[in-house]
Amino acid sequence: MLSALIVLSMTSPAFAEKAGGVSLNIAVASDLHYNQPRERIEGEIDDELYFYANRRAAMEDESGFIIDEFLRSCAADSSLDYVLISGDLADNGKSITQEHLDVADKLRAFEEATGKQVYVCNGNHDCGNNCETTNDKFREIYAGFGFDEAIDTLERTLSYTVNLGEKYRLIVADSCDPDKSTEDGLTSDRVSWIVSQAKKAYSDGRYPVLMMHHNLLDHMPLQRVLSHDFIVRNHQATAERLANAGIKIVFTGHEHGNDVASYTSLSGRIITDFSTTSLTMYPLEYRYVSFEDDVITYSCREITGIDTSALTLACEGYTDEQIALMNGDLRAYSKGFFKAGIKHRLSLSLSREKLGIDESAFYAPVVFTAVDRLLEILEMPLYGEGGVSSLASDYGIDLPETGFENGWDLACEIVSYHYAGNEPFALDGDEVTLLLRVADFIILDALSAVNDEVFLRAANDVISRQGTDGVCRKFTKTVANTFGPVTAGEYLIVAVASPVLYGLAYDSDEIDDLNGTVEGYAAGDEIAAIGNNISGFFEKIALYLSLFMRWFSKIFIPPFLKWI
Repeated sequence: MLSALIVLSMTSPAFAEKAGGVSLNIAVASDLHYNQPRERIEGEIDDELYFYANRRAAMEDESGFIIDEFLRSCAADSSLDYVLISGDLADNGKSITQEHLDVADKLRAFEEATGKQVYVCNGNHDCGNNCETTNDKFREIYAGFGFDEAIDTLERTLSYTVNLGEKYRLIVADSCDPDKSTEDGLTSDRVSWIVSQAKKAYSDGRYPVLMMHHNLLDHMPLQRVLSHDFIVRNHQATAERLANAGIKIVFTGHEHGNDVASYTSLSGRIITDFSTTSLTMYPLEYRYVSFEDDVITYSCREITGIDTSALTLACEGYTDEQIALMNGDLRAYSKGFFKAGIKHRLSLSLSREKLGIDESAFYAPVVFTAVDRLLEILEMPLYGEGGVSSLASDYGIDLPETGFENGWDLACEIVSYHYAGNEPFALDGDEVTLLLRVADFIILDALSAVNDEVFLRAANDVISRQGTDGVCRKFTKTVANTFGPVTAGEYLIVAVASPVLYGLAYDSDEIDDLNGTVEGYAAGDEIAAIGNNISGFFEKIALYLSLFMRWFSKIFIPPFLKWI
């Protein structure tokens, strides 16, 4: 095995000899999703403050001013060398070419004022076949931001390479399918081109850095299954090839979350995928990355303010309270906007129209009753008289005390941390415990509501005349208090799902998503990396087994204790 590893390391691209430790500093932004501001903000969301929030939870009307502030911050940083943007420059870029022209004007003015070069790649919102903005049109509009300087290109794609300073070469890969909405188009031919360009970079005495729109690695548990349109196909095999080609750093976007993930190839080569959140939605951040021979340092920088005077001149309808909150704490305002948008999106997905169920279908009453009850519970206050906590206690379910107002507040908070990075919620923490117990209450209460209001409706109508309502709900409460609120079957479901939930709520890969360091291109201990790869694999298996056994044991231990 050791001999094979030595041979593999000898056949991988040799790292070029470099003198000195001159750093390269770059800013990386992603998913600008620029929108032309409306003449007046309008909306239909039932939220007094964020009534104009949207299902994407992105600050669309403010997007141009956020981009302006990002470029202003980059211009003020004398140490910054380059600006990279990993796709989705315009939100409606495929159908409104003017949005791209506006973004290009902003980037051009920045370059002319600072002399700093901007390089871009296309995203799934930007261009495609049978669109107003074709690939050729995109290349023409952004010619001055990479395409005119290209050392190499790949035909029939928007892929190109350029040099970054004296030591590095940027490989910009077109990962989009020009005929599809969101899924990737990183075919084997494109991967082979990336590999060949990495080898060429080494032969030219440069280190290859990759940028593309779609994620290379999983940035949430089972991303390939749960969110397959956001990660490249055959991602593990692709990561193996790219790592062995000597690519250590990949900048991606698309998923709108701050997350850093790494993969170690069989030959001990480590590749790290920096997924960067959308610049124009919470948490309003971009990455700052410094390259040195032995170490690469990264951090997240926040957009702390925008020109609200210019915003209100361009777009009417903002209240004094909204402007005051933006000026006081833009990040907090963006988080409130984000949570209102996420709630709106999830509510829409649960609406009768979005469910797509024929109201005449025999199962329609069951589904509609359960969903209506779910939405009612999510809107209820968690605590206080008539709140979820008091209702759940009737089923023997105790909710931990937290500061959350209702179920929506809890769910949207957990989602917001996935987007912001460094998810802090441990599986046994109050937040996840509350989520699980509220979910358990919803299952019990919604199912009993279905039985009462659908299957036993006639019987309940008769019995209610005797002063008793909801026979099934009362029976469910009695059973729950007698035998416990969670069945063995439910424990089994949680046991299977807990590793996925754990990964969503708590980032356990020991890689800081926001601020940290990774190994530089001139450093590298492949044998140690292989050892870490193997130990990390077994640590993950041990974690999943412990989580599974923790929940699975609840099925057997209580009956056993009662028996003895």
